[in-house]
Amino acid sequence: MTTRRIVTALLASSALIGISTAKAQEKNLTVDHHLAAAKEAAGFDYTGTLARICITPQTAPGGDKAPSPAPPRAAWFAEPAKVFDNLYWLGTKIHSAWALTTSDGIILIDTLYEYASEEEIAGGLKKLGLDPANVKYTLISHAHGDHVAGARMMQQTYKSRIVMGDKDWKLIEDAKLSFPNGKPTRDIVAKDGDKITLGDTSVTLVSTPGHTYDTYSFIFQVKDKGKPLTVAYNGGTAFNFINDPAHFDVYIASQKKMGKTAADAGASVLITNHSEFDNAAGKVKLMAARKDGEPSPFELGTKAVNRYFIVTRECAEAARLKLIKGEKATVAVGSPSTTQGINQ
Repeated sequence: MTTRRIVTALLASSALIGISTAKAQEKNLTVDHHLAAAKEAAGFDYTGTLARICITPQTAPGGDKAPSPAPPRAAWFAEPAKVFDNLYWLGTKIHSAWALTTSDGIILIDTLYEYASEEEIAGGLKKLGLDPANVKYTLISHAHGDHVAGARMMQQTYKSRIVMGDKDWKLIEDAKLSFPNGKPTRDIVAKDGDKITLGDTSVTLVSTPGHTYDTYSFIFQVKDKGKPLTVAYNGGTAFNFINDPAHFDVYIASQKKMGKTAADAGASVLITNHSEFDNAAGKVKLMAARKDGEPSPFELGTKAVNRYFIVTRECAEAARLKLIKGEKATVAVGSPSTTQGINQ
């Protein structure tokens, strides 16, 4: 055997050993290893996400139906706010809807529960000097009532085009979701990699099933006092699906995919449709105290955005492994440590 062949064989052997070692190490990981990694990645940025899907994770479908009767206004109402030059928050104290303004109208992302959608979305846009009739597209991350219930209002009253994944459209059509005042009718079917373009702005649709069968996440650009920033919008986070290894495999793969998509796009802003995951309601309040030259409280940096998807993956890995092994686990809830050792 020539020297070149010997070296090639050794390199190939080393690569195989490395892969085997990595797989062996992965098999030896415990639930607590995954929880510790999630806690490390969360830092102080994603304590709500850590609490919701690592410390007290949801273990079955449900929890997305609107409360009846609707809660008192004081329990959910929040004032709308301008977050970036072209992005506005239209959320309640718990859930979020977002308006992305363009040179040719508005793209709305998610629509809240029905009891809040008229006042928070239509009313919120008007308070901000925007016209809800200019919402040309409404993007729905997934067909849970806290995000899709206001879609009918946008479609019927304001003639907005509704964009949602095919399987989630079917959830609505099969009457598996309750719409006391009527449901939206099928319109645009989202497809992985599609772009919704309006004027000078495009939103890239990223298929991230798991939270529902056809959850979508989004990548788009905003401007902060003229400076362009890329936003990663995670469409579904909690484990309110059938908790079995197969469903967690789908969820984990989607979070890895979205994490890579966000990193490749250079996303430095992470937002979602629940304030417990991105602390949107709290950050909106911080905007008032922002001084000239200071970064927006929503601008975390690319490494911090990546850490969000480490949290979601590791918490899901922990839950999956716990199902397989029946292993008990705990996660300390003291001050988060530094992120050293985490793949940022």
